[in-house]
Amino acid sequence: MEMWTVGPVLRLVGLVLAAMLVGAGGCGSGGGEGQTPADAEAADRRPIVVCTTGMIGDTVRHVVGDRCEVITLMGAGVDPHLYKATRSDIDAILRADIVFYNGLMLEGKMNDLLVRTARRRTVERVTVYLGEGELLEPPEFQGLYDPHVWMDPTLWASAVDVIRDRMSEVDPAYGEVYAQNGEAFKQELVRLDAYAKRVLSSIPERSRVLVTAHDAFNYLGRRYGLEVVGIQGLSTESEAAVKDIERLVAMIVERDIRAVFVESTVSTRSVQALIAGARGRGHEVRIGGELFSDAMGPPGTYEGTYIGMIDHNVTTIARALGGDAPEGGMDGRLGH
Repeated sequence: MEMWTVGPVLRLVGLVLAAMLVGAGGCGSGGGEGQTPADAEAADRRPIVVCTTGMIGDTVRHVVGDRCEVITLMGAGVDPHLYKATRSDIDAILRADIVFYNGLMLEGKMNDLLVRTARRRTVERVTVYLGEGELLEPPEFQGLYDPHVWMDPTLWASAVDVIRDRMSEVDPAYGEVYAQNGEAFKQELVRLDAYAKRVLSSIPERSRVLVTAHDAFNYLGRRYGLEVVGIQGLSTESEAAVKDIERLVAMIVERDIRAVFVESTVSTRSVQALIAGARGRGHEVRIGGELFSDAMGPPGTYEGTYIGMIDHNVTTIARALGGDAPEGGMDGRLGH
């Protein structure tokens, strides 16, 4: 067998390294100085972004535009508190370049899956920029924060920042595009907040009581000066006890509340029990409308967007409680 001497081996290694350096820096057809064809292919590939809820998915689409493939796991009418990932969900998560979720235990049954995925994929909580002073911590859920932050558009703007920043890390070639799109959407949130403040402040002060199926609207109440009463707690996993229904019926009668609200993702059973209990005491209370709490409206509709969801909610609440709001909402698009 022929034996290699040290000198020729070193010369051979030097030639291989030189060739590698030329290949890495000398090919300009990849779309930029110092960029390889593999780099160009990676830059042209559409990143896959998986989002747990519709509110996150719609916000991501505003930031990334057509650049990315955006997959939303939970659709209209789906309760994220109770949702269990399907096989196709798991496949999508494992293919994703990045996964965005709400956190704060909203996706309670998916939490273990998200933690495991974070070991091999970029997984980010869109509420990560919110501080303790901005989050609500109901006394009955000590140590846990209210996850329904999207009900306050000024808080949801921080989710836009998280999405912009993480997408710029995953897909840096389009970072400036994400920054511009994110800023444009935040301006829409400013306009939405101004509309919500105007129509909800028109409700007579004594009527600013929002009774709903579960505690999903506390951030909205804090932002716009409404007293919020949920029949169930923060999570729809809990059931309203008979004593809770009786206590709320007494409050409705005593304070002469004329409208209560059902939610698109929660059974109407508890709300109907309130209405029947009040009627038994000679007090008539009606359903003021259906609100979107943990999911947006049907896909392809205005209410199936984040802006449309909040517009629908504040317009419905204002009109039902005696405020002044246009039937078509902020831009006349509700119901179309």
